Amino acid sequence: MSDKIPHWLQKQAELSPNRLAAETPEGRKLTFRQLHEAADNAAGRLVTLGITKGSRVAVLSPNSVDMIVLIHALSYIGATLILLNTRLTISEWTYQLQDSEADLLLAPAAYEQAARETGAAVCTMENLGQQAVSAYTRCTELSLDNVFSIIYTSGTTGNPKGVEHTYGNHWWSAIGSALNLGLSQHDKWLSPLPMFHVGGLSTIFKSAIYGMPLYVTKSFDEQTVQTAIMQHGVTIVSVVTVMLQRLLRLQERDGVTYPETFRCMLLGGGPAPLHLLQEAKTRAIPVFQSYGMTETASQIVTLSPEDSLRKLGSAGKALVPAQLRIKGTFGLAQPEEAGEIQVKGPMITNGYYRNADATASAFQDGWLATGDIGYTDREGYLYVLDRRKDLIISGGENVYPAEVENILSGHPSIQEAAVVGKADARWGMVPAAFLVKQQEVSIEELQAYCEQRLARYKIPKNWHWVEQLPRNASNKLMRYKLQELLKEDSGSCS
Repeated sequence: MSDKIPHWLQKQAELSPNRLAAETPEGRKLTFRQLHEAADNAAGRLVTLGITKGSRVAVLSPNSVDMIVLIHALSYIGATLILLNTRLTISEWTYQLQDSEADLLLAPAAYEQAARETGAAVCTMENLGQQAVSAYTRCTELSLDNVFSIIYTSGTTGNPKGVEHTYGNHWWSAIGSALNLGLSQHDKWLSPLPMFHVGGLSTIFKSAIYGMPLYVTKSFDEQTVQTAIMQHGVTIVSVVTVMLQRLLRLQERDGVTYPETFRCMLLGGGPAPLHLLQEAKTRAIPVFQSYGMTETASQIVTLSPEDSLRKLGSAGKALVPAQLRIKGTFGLAQPEEAGEIQVKGPMITNGYYRNADATASAFQDGWLATGDIGYTDREGYLYVLDRRKDLIISGGENVYPAEVENILSGHPSIQEAAVVGKADARWGMVPAAFLVKQQEVSIEELQAYCEQRLARYKIPKNWHWVEQLPRNASNKLMRYKLQELLKEDSGSCS
C-alpha cells in the first residue's frame, strides 16, 4: 500500500465542494470548497511571513472556524502544528514553545500580550489576515509517515512531553472510528472539547476525511449543545462525564426528548459513574463509552452501537486497526483480572519529541504501556478502572478511586465526587473524598451509604466539601490539585 494519500481537505473539496464543512451557533457556514479556499489563502499569507515546509508553528486559540482554517493551512504548506493549551501559564507556554523549537506563534488578538511574554515570534490571526498572499507549492499529497502535529501531555510531575502525531496516526484514528460507528450522509458532529487537545483535534480530520460537517462551539455550554441537537441537526456529540451530567440535568429541566436522528454521545475522558449511564439509558440517550489518550490520537477502544446497552459501563473493544491486551503482574492477565492496559495500532504515536528516554519507557515489545488499569471480561470487553498513578494501596489492598467515586456520586445529595489517596501512619494510604453537594447531607449518612456498598477499606476516611472540583480544559479531573488541598488540609469535614 502506498504511504501517500491525496490531501484530505483538497480531495473533499473536489468530491463535495458544496457540502457543508463547518457551522457555528452564530450562523457562520463554510462549504468544503470555501474551507479549502480559506486554508489555501491562509497558507499563502503564512508563506509571506517566512513559513515554509518543515517550519514549526504553534497555535494558541480557543475553538473557532479560523483555527480549523489555520490547521489545514499548515498541512498545505507542510509545516508542523504545535497546539498550546489556552489555560496554561505563560511559563508553561514558554517551555513548550522552546522545547518544540517553534518558529512562530499564532494567536487571536485577545492572547497577543500574554503570547509575546513567552519571547516567541508572534502573529495574531487578525494581523495574518492583513498579510499579502504569496505563491507557494501546495502539498497535494500527505505522506502518512510524516509528523504533522505535536500536543503536550498534561503530566502532573516533571515537564510535559510533546506527543508527535503523523498524518497516518490521524488517518487511522478517523478510519477506526468510522468502521465502528458507521457513517451517515446526515451526520453532523459537535465536539465542545478543546481543539488543542487530541479529542477535539481529531474531529477536524474526521470532518475532512468523511465529508462531514462540524458544528463548532467556542467551549461547552449545555444549552448550546441541546439547541444544536434539537434544532440544527447535530447527530453526534463528543463529551466527558461532567458534560453528560449537565446535559442530562438540562434535558430533565426542559422536558425534552432528543430526536431519533441523534445517534450518540461519544463519552471519553475516563470511567463514568454507572448511575449516570443508567440515567442516560432511561432517557433513551445512546452513550458510547470510549477509551483513548493523547498518545493514541484520540479513541482506540470504543463500545459499538449494538453493545451500548448490553455492556453498560464498558469502554468496548479495540477499534478494527488496533489491538488491546492487559498486562498482569506475572504476564498477560486472565479475563476479569486487573492489570495495565496496553495497546498497539497505526493510530499510536511513534514517540515523544526530543525525548528518547520517555519514548523507550512507554513501549514494551511494540505495545504502548498506557499506565491505566483495567480488565477485560470473558467476551473481551474492556472495563477501565483507573490510572495506575491514582491507585490507592491501603493496608495492602487496592482501592480504585473511580469505583468509590461511582458509589458516592450515586447518592442523590451528591453532585460530584472525587477520591484521592491520603498518607496514613497505620494503613500507608487511605481514601479521601472531595464532594460537591446537590443538597444537604451529613457525613454520617454518606458513611452508612458506603458501608452498604463498599468494603470497609474502600470507604473514605477523610471528607472534604468543595464548591467545585478542579478540572482541566477538557473537563477532566485534576487529582493532583486535590492532593495539594490535602497537604494544606483545607476544608476538612472530619
